Amino acid sequence: MFVYLVEHSREINPDETDVKTIGIYSTEEKARDAIARTSKLVGFRDHVSGFTADKYVIDEDHWEEGFHTYTPA
Repeated sequence: MFVYLVEHSREINPDETDVKTIGIYSTEEKARDAIARTSKLVGFRDHVSGFTADKYVIDEDHWEEGFHTYTPA
């Protein structure tokens, strides 16, 4: 089974990105509808290219490696 994660991101400055989770939807069509609705709202309508709808398998790890924290000097 799949779900679709809709997010919006925009770069604030070279070191900072603002990411907002819009929602999780059961079909690609519902994800597209959510983007259409949200893209009309204040702020989002000025950054419509920031939307993504990514397909995920349920009950599966999607990050299988560790991570390193980068702290700018």
